[in-house]
Order: sequence, then structure tokens, then C-alpha cells
Amino acid sequence: MSHYSKSLLSCSTPLGSGTAAPSDPYWLQTIKHQGTSAFNSDPSSYQVFRNVKDFGAKGDGITDDTAAINSAMSSGGRCGGGSCDSSTVTPAIVYFPTGTYLVSSAIDTYYYTQIIGDAKKPPTLLANSSFKGFAVIDADPYIPDGWGAQWFTNQNNFYRSVRNLIIDLRQIPASTSAIGLHWQVSQGTSLINIVVEMSTASNNNHQGIFMENGSGGFMGDMIFNGGKYGIQVGNQQFTVRNLTVNNAATAVSGIWNWGFTFQGVTINNCEVGFDLATGGTSASNQTVGSEAIIDAVVTNTTIFVRSSVASNGQLAGSLVLNNIKLNNVPTAVGVAGGTTVLAGGTTTIASWGQGNVYSGTSGSKIFTQGNIVSANKPSVLLDSAGRIFGKAHPQYENYAVSQFISIKSQGAKGDGHTDDTTAIQNALDEYAGCKIIFFDAGTYYVTDTITIPAGAQIVGEAWSVIMAGGSAFSDQNNPRVVIRAGAANSQGVLEISDMVFTTAGPTSGAIMIEWNVHDPSGQQAAAGMWDSHIRLGGAAGTNMQYSQCPSDSVNSACQAAFLGIHLTSGSSAYLEGTWVWTADHDLDDSNSSKISIFTGRGILSESHGPVWLIGTCSEHAVLYQYSLVNAQNHYIGFAQTETPYYQPSPAAPAPYSTVSTYNDPTFSSSIDMAWGMYIQSSNNIIIFGAGFYSFFRNYSQDCLTTNTCQPQIFNVDSASDVTAYSVSTIGTTYQLSVSQDGVIRSSDNADGFQETFTAWSK
Repeated sequence: MSHYSKSLLSCSTPLGSGTAAPSDPYWLQTIKHQGTSAFNSDPSSYQVFRNVKDFGAKGDGITDDTAAINSAMSSGGRCGGGSCDSSTVTPAIVYFPTGTYLVSSAIDTYYYTQIIGDAKKPPTLLANSSFKGFAVIDADPYIPDGWGAQWFTNQNNFYRSVRNLIIDLRQIPASTSAIGLHWQVSQGTSLINIVVEMSTASNNNHQGIFMENGSGGFMGDMIFNGGKYGIQVGNQQFTVRNLTVNNAATAVSGIWNWGFTFQGVTINNCEVGFDLATGGTSASNQTVGSEAIIDAVVTNTTIFVRSSVASNGQLAGSLVLNNIKLNNVPTAVGVAGGTTVLAGGTTTIASWGQGNVYSGTSGSKIFTQGNIVSANKPSVLLDSAGRIFGKAHPQYENYAVSQFISIKSQGAKGDGHTDDTTAIQNALDEYAGCKIIFFDAGTYYVTDTITIPAGAQIVGEAWSVIMAGGSAFSDQNNPRVVIRAGAANSQGVLEISDMVFTTAGPTSGAIMIEWNVHDPSGQQAAAGMWDSHIRLGGAAGTNMQYSQCPSDSVNSACQAAFLGIHLTSGSSAYLEGTWVWTADHDLDDSNSSKISIFTGRGILSESHGPVWLIGTCSEHAVLYQYSLVNAQNHYIGFAQTETPYYQPSPAAPAPYSTVSTYNDPTFSSSIDMAWGMYIQSSNNIIIFGAGFYSFFRNYSQDCLTTNTCQPQIFNVDSASDVTAYSVSTIGTTYQLSVSQDGVIRSSDNADGFQETFTAWSK
């Protein structure tokens, strides 16, 4: 591979390490704020960045700052309060400088908000002793006297992030119910670098997170000290990375799910590690469907995993444990009431499962409570301790504001209309590797390919948008790349965070991201993307909203892209919290009306690795959501998909065509809907938690009761080496196929609203 050397860069001084002085505020506080919302009704006056101190908060630990914080959150006609379900035109960062902010009631969060604390010295939100409210931070408030109604629809509660905060509940009496975060959210959301301090008194009623519904989502790098529960969670699916719980009664309380993946868990001095409601095998009795835990260290805890009911020899909640190190944990897996399923002690659990296990082309289930297949883990995917590698969202906390360059200060407008192609490319060419490139909030319209050189580090502001449009992207027979991440066969650091990539249609030929860069030897995950998303249609400025693309219509002007993300053969990639979404409804329509938008393909990987897809989802593309072709050395968990609601009208691949150069799947009269995941000639692929969902057949849900929305959804060819754990499906007759022959029948794996198999390998 060629190296993108510093001598090829226009700037003379490499970025190097951060130069911020210890006393300097975090760079985000002091950088010039020029962010705008391009499609707001008054972009010149609408304020994106809001420092809570500018709204009167003191942060002195004495003054009640609740009103000031909520003013910073809500000012400017933002989307919230129960009268607005979603909006992309009122984004905001609510920023907390270091300090202690006393609050007496909930901080109610509005749609499309990033709450960010000083990353160098995270501030504290201190709940006072008389705190009144559902939670200190409430992502989906209940409406008073609303009979359970909330501000937002939980499955559509997108675009939220909370970072760099300490939430302290310890002034609240231990006997009083208290919650740090009410986090009922959906895709495009994250919690990062959060600490919650709670009472350690016996029988206290504090908890760090409460989540009762939603369709997430990613959270990572969190510590919970004390409490009745570290976190109590119920959600369709979620990915949790690097979770630590100390001195809680229960570290994780599982209410219900279709599938959760926990990667990297540390539990110290708790009574119970994971306490799971189990036993439900129908939609009317939904409990925890699938819990997949990899790389945990559990110390001085009475029981690691406890189910509420015994399985009695059949599936009643799938469980996968991989590389679990127990230190003085008497019971590894047990049942409420005292039955031990797996003894503990001081030991390591290599690969253990509970549920239905399959192999090869046999459709015969084997109910297992014991050791299961242990996937080969290529060393390139592992850290020095032999765990799946993880890398926190880059926040550049050690860097001085002088080490950043603003894209707007380099001439880009970000107004959603001006062609910013040249200004962006010039800035990238000049400053990649020498400055961190800050995309001020805005929508940057581009009409040709933008190449991001290896060496570049890009950070957005409240999900800054790059929007591609024009004739260059309009022909699906001549697809063209929008964002080229590294030249072909390049090597180096390349980091992208807090960006959204979209199109102004019609753009049937747009390849949103072509990822070419590979991390340098010895620098795992130097090439990656965090909290960045592809959104196609369904938002202001896209020309693909309800008025142009209502559901049940097939309009060529509503073809949004050829392909979402293409990981090329020479690349490596670390993608965390990435959502590739072809819109099924209009985020800027007051009724959230359903729409029919067409994208050819979701995520295509031909990479030889290493590739980490952590907390990713790909939804509503025509041919497939994930395709792996000649791919190697991938760790994927959790992966979530949805099939387009309109299929099979038109039937896949319409309105696109299969293209052999992209190794597209073939379709037929019996296979006429999008694949959730399609794997060809690929090796060393580990899937650790997945949810492949098909909710509709031409906008009708009559098919759900019989699992006939589509016949097959997850295919592996006979030439591939794949190990899949904790896979849940909805609406499909077969859960897994080999070479398009159905193998695992969903009818054998009822596990709630979803069906789940615990492990498959070949």
C-alpha cells in the first residue's frame, strides 16, 4: 500500500499531539461558532450552539440552574413539548462548561440535540435533595395527565447524543426513586463518556438509566456507581460497549428486547450482574429475547446472569456468553429462586449459550445450555488483552482551538444551495493531517466527488450535513462517489465524527461513501467513523419528501442513491453508531407521513479487514442492507436492518438493476425482496447479535402473523466461513439460508414478537 506522506500535504507542519494547556477550556467551547441550520425558516438568527452559561446557568453547585438549562434547550422554536414529533431544521448543541450544575427538576431534551460537556473536565449535573421529575435528563418526557402520551414516538426518536457528563443523584434520599437518564430513543443516538453517581445504601431506589421502549441505538464508555440498577433497559435492540458498574444491587436489569449486544463489560461488587426477565415467547408476553455478552470481567458478584424463569429445556430467551472472566462469582448463570444453570467461581467462560443452535445446512435445532461454537477471532480484530477492539468517539480533548480549522472560514457556505465542492476540497487538500477540520453546523451542497485525504480528521457540529446533488449523481448506470475516504490503496489516520451525508434528488447514481483508506500498521482503528449517518430523503432540502414521494408511489425523482457505504478490498474500517437510512417517513412533515424513497444498496464490504461494525444499522435499501463479498476479518455486532415497506411492489431489484461489477445478489419470482444480510465468498466473519426485520408487504402488515412478509432474509453461500450468534428476525419464513436455500425456520424459534436462534456456524 502507498503511504500518504506528510510531504504530499500542502501544509508544512503535521498536526502532532494536542497542545491545549491544562487550564484551557475544551476547544468546542471557544472555537468561533458560525453554525447555521440551512433550512430553518430564519437561518441567520437561529442559534445552533448554546452554552448554558449564556442562558444564565452558573455551574456553581449552589444556584438552581434548571430554568437556565431548559431555556438553552428550548429557545428558538425548537421541536419538542409534545406538539412536534420530529424536525431536522432545529438542531442544537447544548454545551456545559466544566462546573457543577444544581438541578431541581428534569432537563427535557428536544429533538435533534447533542448535550455535550467539557471533555477535558466533565461537568456535573447535581440533582438536589428535593428533585422532582422523571429523570435528570429525559429524552422522551411523559405529558402530564396525558394517559401515557409522550413528546415523541419512541421508535422515531432519532438524533440524540449526551456526552461528557457526571450525573449525581446522591443528594436525593436513598429511598426515593431517582433516575439519571430516561433514555427512550431510537436509531442515530448515543451516550458517550457518562458517569452516574448513586446511593450505595441497602435497598436504595436509584438507577442510572431507565429505558422502557425504543429502537436503538448505541451507548459506550459509561460508568455507574451504586444504585438499585446500574441500567434498566427495554428496547428493540441496542449495542453497549465498555460498560462499568460498581457497587449496584443489579448492574443490568433487562426488561425486554429483541436483541442486545454488550461488548466489554466490567462489573464489581454487585449482587446480580444481569437480571433478565425471561420466558415470553409471544408478542403478548415479550421479555428479553436475546442477550449477547462478549469480553466481560465480573468480580465479587453473587450471580453473573439470572433469568426470571427456568427454560425447562426449550427456548425462552437466548443467551450467549463469550470470553467472560469471573473472579469470585459463585454462580455464572442461574434462575431466580436459586437454581444454578452454570456454576461460577474464579474461571473463564470461553463460549457458552442457551437456546437453539444450528450448523451447516441442517435445519434441525439443538436446544443447548452449555458450550457452543467458539468463533475464530483473527488477531487483527483484537486488542492486546485478546478482546474485541473498541475505540471511543474521538473528541480531541487535548487539542487547542488553534489546531482546528473551520470549513466556513475557508469559504464554504453551508447554506444548502451554494455549491461548496471546491471550497471543501481545497480545505481538505490544504489542511488534512495538519489541522482538525471542523465542519460548522450547516448543509454543504456538493456537485462532484469530495476526496478526503488519508491523514484527515473531520468533526461536525450537531450533525453537519454534506448534501450531494446535480447531474453528476443522477445516472444509476454511471454511479459516482460523493465522499471518497482516502485515495485507492491509501493508508493513514482518517476520522469522521458527527456528520450526516445525504442527497438532493434525483440522485440514483450517488455512491455516498467509498471507503478506501487502511489503518497503518500498529494503529488499530485509525481509520473510522463515529456517530455519523447517511440519511436519504425524508428531510427538508432533499427534494424527496411527502409532497414528492408519498407512499404507494414509484417516482424516478425519488431515487436517492445507488449505494450507501462501500468498503473496498484494500480498506480497513471502524464504524461505530453508523445508521444508513433510506427514509420511510418524512421527518419534516407534521404528520410524519410515510414516503417511498428508493436506494439501490445499503452497506457493501469487500474489505479484507480488519472491519468492526459496532452498533450499525442499514434500512430500506432495494437490493440489500448489508452485503459482504470476498470480505475477511469482520466483527459485526449489533447489526439491524429493515426491508423496504413497499416491496414487492415494485419487486427487487426495481427500480434499480443488478450490476455484476458490484456482485449484486440475483432475484427471482420467489426471491423478490431485499436481503437483510447477503454473504458471498467471505471468511472469518463474526456476527455477534443481529436483527433482520421485515414488517410489511406492500405497506400491509397482515403477513406478520404468519411470518410471510418475505421468505428469506439472511443468506450465506457455501464458500463462506461465518459464525453468527443471537440472530433475531421478524416477518420472514426462514431466518437463515445457505445459497438461497432456507435452513433455519422461524417457526422453530418463537421468542417474543421476534424469532431468535442462538448460534449458527459452518
